[in-house]
Amino acid sequence: MMRQDASGEGRPKVTVVIPTLNEARNLPHVFSRLPEGLHEVIVVDGHSVDNTPDVARRLRPDVQIVMQNRHGKGNALACGFVAATGDIIAMVDADGSADPAEIPRFVEALLDGADFAKGTRFADGGGSADITLIRRLGNRFFSVFFNICYGARYSDLCYGFNVFWRSHVPALDLDATSPPPERSDGRLWGDGFEIETLIHIRTAKAGLIVTEVPSFEHRRIHGASNLNAFGDGIRVLRIILTERHRKRRRNASRNIAEVTSFQCDTDAQQLYDTQIASTVPGDLE
Repeated sequence: MMRQDASGEGRPKVTVVIPTLNEARNLPHVFSRLPEGLHEVIVVDGHSVDNTPDVARRLRPDVQIVMQNRHGKGNALACGFVAATGDIIAMVDADGSADPAEIPRFVEALLDGADFAKGTRFADGGGSADITLIRRLGNRFFSVFFNICYGARYSDLCYGFNVFWRSHVPALDLDATSPPPERSDGRLWGDGFEIETLIHIRTAKAGLIVTEVPSFEHRRIHGASNLNAFGDGIRVLRIILTERHRKRRRNASRNIAEVTSFQCDTDAQQLYDTQIASTVPGDLE
């Protein structure tokens, strides 16, 4: 599970998962910033029409190409997580906004005891050259709302640069196998840009130890973002509210089950006592 570094000390194997959709012009920059000694690089492609997979193979012959089975960034990440074999998974955007050279900083946070290293643009050492005022205000609102709902203290809910131990993938409960739903936009719950919020919610529900790591967001190098501030903002809000209601329903179901189990046990004990009393001689009562 661990690889020996030059000093002879064991180091975790790191897998980088990069979701792509027509990012051929950005990949040279992103790949040039990848740290050395990675276990594997997985590019999950959304059926690009600009030869993104071919460019990735030319830049890095050992790259693993995975074609996502539905649509959206969330589905791409889910497919990449399933394909990963390293001890640690790093989520890196393909547009050049996140700097892969920061990955070692996130890995150190995990080695210091965190289960999940969450990037933040709003801590000392972090920042952004790309975020607009509307997105900043929206992110602030969602972060505060999320913290109230889930008892967290996150400063940056919607940033997509995160690194975590692969052993925690089951806790995220992401669907990487179901086919696209009929008569829809081809996306399931969490398949879009709301994926970061969904991951943070399920990380909080699982009680994982989360450390925020300062990170600087750069401007997209080429092309236009597929992010829709309003539409994706609505999906983020729905994710926060719906997952919270699901948590309440599960807790209510668990409480009902416990009460029912207790009542059944009590009834069974009373029936047992009655049967014993009716069969034991009176002088033994």
